[in-house]
Formats: sequence, structure tokens, C-alpha cells
Amino acid sequence: MKKFFVIAITLLLATGATAQEVASPKASPLPSPKGEGVPLAVAAPSPFGEGRGGALIHPWAGRRVAYLGDSITDPRVKAAKKKYWEWLQEWLGITPWVYAISGRQWNDIPRQARQLHEEHGDSVDAILIFVGTNDFNDSVPIGEWFTFDEQETWAARGQAKTLQTRRHRTPIMTDDTYRGRINKALSTLKALYPTKQIVLLTPIHRGYFGPNDKNVQPTEDFANKCGEFVDAYVESVKQAGNIWAVPVIDWNASCGLYPLLDEHKQYFANPATDQLHPNDKGHVRMALTLLYQLLTLPCVF
Repeated sequence: MKKFFVIAITLLLATGATAQEVASPKASPLPSPKGEGVPLAVAAPSPFGEGRGGALIHPWAGRRVAYLGDSITDPRVKAAKKKYWEWLQEWLGITPWVYAISGRQWNDIPRQARQLHEEHGDSVDAILIFVGTNDFNDSVPIGEWFTFDEQETWAARGQAKTLQTRRHRTPIMTDDTYRGRINKALSTLKALYPTKQIVLLTPIHRGYFGPNDKNVQPTEDFANKCGEFVDAYVESVKQAGNIWAVPVIDWNASCGLYPLLDEHKQYFANPATDQLHPNDKGHVRMALTLLYQLLTLPCVF
């Protein structure tokens, strides 16, 4: 496959900068974690019009990124020769630290996060979490985000502060429900990495998976044993972004993979037995989606 040039953007945030100064960025390549001589920026057509070109820098170029999740990310699963994060490594010079393990669910994310912290401390730049399809298949109940009670709190508006009784909510931290698992995971990550970028990726669409008689997973048009469709698990990840103040990239919608149609099975490992794990073509499509979506997010603060 022809190697893609690195597409990037430099945002100038200088106080009092003129329109011309913003339209004509002068960017310097980010230092490469692999040492000198590895270009992370190339001359590219300017997004501001002809004659205003320059080196465009992707904000994630040259960074150290951790990947938490399940088999679609796990390097030991050979459905694809090159995973989405390996394409980002090639295009952007990202150093990937991959902790994803096949079959894992949201309740394993705190363990993966702690292992990352033990091995790399605070040196990671950002963390991507892509998990949830196994929770759906294992029929983990969706559950609720909060418990509610009545508590007293100090409040004032135009008068002396007084103790007032108001409705109060507390995040549910449990491994027994999907939302409880997400709460536990993001509480752990936000505490371990308060200054780091954390990004959630929604589960992608899933087709039939049946490698053997003891592991048969129907297509997503069937509900799980809880009576829930996969949509509820995808939607919960999107809701978690607002609850925990973390950005969400909706891969379920944006990467375009839809194995329920025969025409889309070309993106998956085996048209007959594995429409769950993307193949090389599928991972390229996922990676390209991330390449552009990550342009909208800072990697470091």
C-alpha cells in the first residue's frame, strides 16, 4: 500500500495574532521518540489556500500513546497483519504501548491502566480505550450510572448561605453492570492520569463469529441474553464521555464498517466464520478515521 503522507495542523494561540499570522503558520517538526532523522512533518497543501502552504504538524505526531482494550487491538490476534495503531505508528511516528487482551471487557480496564502506570509512570502522552463488544456478548446488564439520595449542602443566591436539602447523586462503582464498570474504569484512569488525554472509542458493528462449536456469537441484529442490542452498549460509551469529561470518537458510526451486509464482509477476517475482527482493509479504514478525528483533539496539555 502506498505510504500516506502525514496530515497535520498547527494551531497558533498567540495573544493579539493577526488573521494573516494565523493563516500562515510556521511549524517546527516535533521531536521523534526514535531519534533524529525520522521526519514527522512534511510539506503539504495549505488548508488556507494556494500560496499559504507550509509544514503541517499533526498534534499526535511523535507521541507516546497507550491502547487499552480487547482482541481487535491485541497484537497477538492475527486477523490483520497490521492493526490500526500500527498504521498510526507508521504515519505519525507514534510510539504505541498496547495493553489490550483478547476477550477482555470493561472490568479489565482498571487492571490494564494500573499495569501501564507501573511500567511507564507518567511518561505516556495519551490513552485510547476501545472495548465493550465482549460485555455485550457476555450479556453484562447495562445498569445505571448513579444512585440518588437526599443530602444537605450549603447554598446561597443573593442571600446568606444556608443549609439546603437537595437531591444528590453518586456514581455506581461495580463490576456487575456495564455502566458500573465504565464508572470504575474512568474513575481509575482520571485519578492515575489527571493531566493526560483519555479518548473513548465506541464498539464497532459486529457480524457473525463462530470459530468453533463452543464459541458462537450471533450477528448484532440479535439481542443478547439480557434482551439488549449492541446499540445500548455503544450509546453508554457516548454518555460516559459527558459524565467523565472525556472525548469520544464514535467509531461505530464514523469508520463505516458494517458486516451485516455481504458487501462489507471484505473488511473482516473471514466472510464465513469471523465478521467480528477487521482484516487489513478494515484496520486501514479504522486507522484513517482516527488519523483525521484525532486532528480535533490535543494529545498533550
